[in-house]
Amino acid sequence: MPDILEPARRTPVIHQTDVLVVGSGPGGLAAALAAARCGVSVTLLERFGCFGGNITVVGVEGFAWYRHEETVEAGGIGREFEDRAREMGAAVPESQSLSHELDSEGFKLVADTLVEEAGIHPMMHRQFVAPIMEGNVIRGVIVESKAGREAILARRVIDATGDADVALRAGAPTLKTPVEQMQAASVMFHLAGVDKAAFMAGVRADPQTYKDWSTGEWQVETDRKEDDMFSPFLAKPFAQAIRDGIIPPHLNTIGGTWGAVHDSGEMTYMNLVHLAGCDGTDPDSMTRFEIEGRRQAMHAIEALRRYTPGCEAVRLRNFGMSIGIRDTRKIDAAYNMTERDVRGQARFEDSIGIYPEFIDGYGVLILPTTGRYMHIPYRAMLPGAVKHLIVAGRAIGGDRIAHAATRNMACCAVAGQGAGVAAAWAVQHDRDFAEVDIPAIQAILRRQGTRIH
Repeated sequence: MPDILEPARRTPVIHQTDVLVVGSGPGGLAAALAAARCGVSVTLLERFGCFGGNITVVGVEGFAWYRHEETVEAGGIGREFEDRAREMGAAVPESQSLSHELDSEGFKLVADTLVEEAGIHPMMHRQFVAPIMEGNVIRGVIVESKAGREAILARRVIDATGDADVALRAGAPTLKTPVEQMQAASVMFHLAGVDKAAFMAGVRADPQTYKDWSTGEWQVETDRKEDDMFSPFLAKPFAQAIRDGIIPPHLNTIGGTWGAVHDSGEMTYMNLVHLAGCDGTDPDSMTRFEIEGRRQAMHAIEALRRYTPGCEAVRLRNFGMSIGIRDTRKIDAAYNMTERDVRGQARFEDSIGIYPEFIDGYGVLILPTTGRYMHIPYRAMLPGAVKHLIVAGRAIGGDRIAHAATRNMACCAVAGQGAGVAAAWAVQHDRDFAEVDIPAIQAILRRQGTRIH
């Protein structure tokens, strides 16, 4: 089809700010809070009607399900998410760890509260469409919404889109995982009508462990210490449903973990649908897999009704607002983290936080039960070729196994907090992100409660 030549037009500037954060997932929300607490003006831009990203939009409630007795963590704003959610009645004890599972609906209120307390200017329901550039310097972004096309100017911009959207369109080099190698996408859903006592009795009668993940189509590499640990894993009902003709044989990837089971009969964070081949940067692909994911979820629910104690009367409560994407683009950063870094307790002079040795993806699952942890280097958030831009969240630089660690929500919050502090310092000292004083950034992060080394 031929291209359409659009006429030149004027775009009104509707807002100006010191720091603009594009995307409000765990990385973006942490970045906005960290920057605002440094005393600069901060605007948080979000395309949906709530802050929280994967937590609230997708329904991923297990924020810190890796935490065990010996786990060493960064603290900071990521831990604050969990603590505030618990205080506000939006979290319950997590089934397989020493953490609290966040309520995806309740966390919308938690995020609202944190944003309001910090004095952040909220801008929801606006989609980023283009950067505003002066040469290789980003000066803001163009957005579109029901109000039309608008411009937002900013002294510094944080790309927390998850897909490096701002960095890519601003001209920074990026790397995209080939679609056939991408981690599967997921459609999360939540259930009602569970008999909690009967379900938990069934779990106790047949407890599942991490070694049970390596069944059927899945083969999971651990370092063996995880193998006999309890996991809220479901696979047997779906295998039986395939044998009985309830689920088509080709849907042999249905299976995974359940989240919290409530006295009210709700069972949330059903992570059972895994969709290989979904490209989170292609709207046609996402459309197809949103529909397919919901269809597979209904197959899973029928299998639970037939073969799982306590689920005989189960029904769908709700789906997440959007499909969950684990893997698309990353920036080609000033430093790209490596598999050796995340497996080998990497230490960096420019650390902006630590993260436990938790790797989850590409067939690898390693839990942080022995006190091992790595540093997150500031340089991994610096895109090439573009000034006044930094990247937070799962799009920071790294190879595939590094991504399996740094994509996790709590690690995104660590990177986000570092990016937010750096953005505030850069504004206050009129410096580019590549010129920040690392010891000064580290000192501020420590004052904000983050462990650096």
